Amino acid sequence: MAGNDEPTVIKKYANRRLYNTGTSTYVTLEDLAKMVKDGEDFVVHDAKSGEDLTHAVLTQIIFEQEGKTGQAMLPISVLRQLISFYGDQMQMVLPSYLEHSMTIFTKEQERIREQMASMVGKTPIDIMASGQQLIEEQTRRNMEMFHNAMQMFSPFPAASGETQDEPEAKSEKSSPSELKSMREQIAAMQRKLDSMDK
Repeated sequence: MAGNDEPTVIKKYANRRLYNTGTSTYVTLEDLAKMVKDGEDFVVHDAKSGEDLTHAVLTQIIFEQEGKTGQAMLPISVLRQLISFYGDQMQMVLPSYLEHSMTIFTKEQERIREQMASMVGKTPIDIMASGQQLIEEQTRRNMEMFHNAMQMFSPFPAASGETQDEPEAKSEKSSPSELKSMREQIAAMQRKLDSMDK
């Protein structure tokens, strides 16, 4: 474990071996998965260049976990939807939405666990109904949060002087000023989401 609340540094070598500098031992992706579950923060750096490989390694862990029998949590439909957002304007918004959705889900997991535990002994139909109710409630909360966040983007058409009846001809590429405005809007949305989350 790293001291002073600093994340543990994991070094990845050219031979793909992972070295935990906190424990001075070589580790596997399974070990890193356990660290995540235990709440231990870490970063992964290329041992030679120092490049941050954390995102790639965490993605690899998810890939391995998904490959285990009975462990798949990401339905094919969700994977297709995620892929479809790459290159789309919503790609800038989706990470914040997913992050806050997971934060809310994590905070409410004890309540959800209790409700699931209360289903023991019930018929399959009752379990399905209760599970559907949990999903619908979580979806409703997520959509409310997303709707509130997306209201931050409503000034765009008005700011550019456009109306729905009289669209203004534009080039397909956004101008630097528009990109700057979008970044400012995203930053404002992030602050609003953070305040909603507290």
